Amino acid sequence: MEPPLWVFGYGSLIWDPGFPVARSVIARLDGWHRSFCMHSIHYRGTVTDPGLVLALDAAPGRACLGVGFQVTPGAEAETLAALRKRELISNAYLERWLPVTLATGETVEAVSYVIDPDHGQYCGGLDLEAQAQIIARAAGERGPNRDYLLHTVAHLHSLGISDPDLCWLATRVRALGNDPVS
Repeated sequence: MEPPLWVFGYGSLIWDPGFPVARSVIARLDGWHRSFCMHSIHYRGTVTDPGLVLALDAAPGRACLGVGFQVTPGAEAETLAALRKRELISNAYLERWLPVTLATGETVEAVSYVIDPDHGQYCGGLDLEAQAQIIARAAGERGPNRDYLLHTVAHLHSLGISDPDLCWLATRVRALGNDPVS
């Protein structure tokens, strides 16, 4: 019998996994942090006006709280295929199998999508105001960049996960409205 397939969600996968879930548990991934460090040229921006999406950026000594999703048994192959189509659209993410610690105390290997810092879409180090300005104006195939941020913040809050940077960004983006950057 094969072990269950686990997926670590830290951004849109939390509120839109897109695969059958048997179980979801708050989870911690050590050595990484959630960051708006990837230009989005498809889903939340365009090539000519990129947005920003979250990625796991390497951060020794830090940790990211998210959700561990156990895929419904029998749906592993279709789930991996769907995730690869969704997450590897421009190869800015790297697929990694990383140990995550579930709130239950279990440690599982979970498929996780981390940023490739050598990829052209990587933009780590942008200050929060610059991030807010981009997120407030950008839009792509899946809608406004601001919706991606606000959905993520709302779902993290509903799970009891605090992310002060994302909360600051949500407040700032709301204040900016839909006005283009001056």
